[in-house]
Amino acid sequence: MSTHTVLAAVLASGLLAACSKPEPVAEVPRPVMAHTLAPAQVAPVAFYTGEVRARYESDLAFRIGGKVVERRVDVGAVVKPGDVLARLDPADAGLNAEAAQAQLAAADNELAYARAELLRYRDLVARNFVSRSVLDAKETAFRSASARVEQARAQAGVAGRQAGYTRLVADQPGVVTAVFAEVGQVVKDATVVMKLAREGEREVLIAVPETRIAELKKAGRVEVRLWTQPDVALAGRVREIAPSADAASRTYAVRVSIVDPAPALQLGMTANVSLADAAPGGLLVPSTAVFEQGGASSVWVLQPEGELVRPVLRPVTVRQFREDGVLVSAGLKAGETIAAAGVHKIVAGQALRPVAAQAAARSGAGS
Repeated sequence: MSTHTVLAAVLASGLLAACSKPEPVAEVPRPVMAHTLAPAQVAPVAFYTGEVRARYESDLAFRIGGKVVERRVDVGAVVKPGDVLARLDPADAGLNAEAAQAQLAAADNELAYARAELLRYRDLVARNFVSRSVLDAKETAFRSASARVEQARAQAGVAGRQAGYTRLVADQPGVVTAVFAEVGQVVKDATVVMKLAREGEREVLIAVPETRIAELKKAGRVEVRLWTQPDVALAGRVREIAPSADAASRTYAVRVSIVDPAPALQLGMTANVSLADAAPGGLLVPSTAVFEQGGASSVWVLQPEGELVRPVLRPVTVRQFREDGVLVSAGLKAGETIAAAGVHKIVAGQALRPVAAQAAARSGAGS
């Protein structure tokens, strides 16, 4: 066999090998985060977040103006009735009190002179040394002096009390929640210097949209749960609904009283308020599981096939979007498994490998 014949055979075999199709590679099922709906996830429909407040809060202010020379408490201080919270410079008030006392003394001297004149002229009239008209003038002067004494005494009393108004005193037991004045600041009378939250009943202040006011008025059982103790349910009741909406948020301020406050309940804490019987509940699903498909809210329900699952599109009815997920009222049943993440990349009918949410979280933490 010639050399040309051998080369041609080698080239032909190479061309045939290049034209043949590669063997197909089996597609590896992609993982999907699976979330199983448990009956324990049934939740109330109405759910609001608010702040723990005191039912009674007082704005404390000086009754006169002046310069703040002392502040004895800070935010969070617990005070009792009679405790001095702050003081104004007492110099001006003291001078006013002294001036009022001096005016009272002068009025007393004028009254003593008018009384002596009245007695003397009564004796002169009795002896017919002066006319009756002169005595009438002396009686009028005596009554005027008496009135000036009463006026000066009243002014002295006011000035004396104002001297005491240089001290800001707590009239109720409670906690100082805000301070608006510092030492050296000049304040006017009735300017709020501090806020005092009184001891006693505690409540949660929440903001409610106008579409929920009707069901809120009909609410029977109300539960309050602190963020620090989410497993402890406190009984509450709707005490007050604001008659008008807030101009900025267009929501109504609602105060929910806590019937039996827990010892751990502190002012300013964050709490969740739920109306357990306001309306039928639903299933709480992760917010990442719900998406829009064809103008309707939908989820991927995972149908098991051995060790794999296949997604099936399922329309659902959303009752409420909440901070801890989405409340679905129809379309799902407890015990079903849904895709909890990456829902926009899933195709109907494709084979997927389920990964539990807890396992995915541990894997992400380990990486």
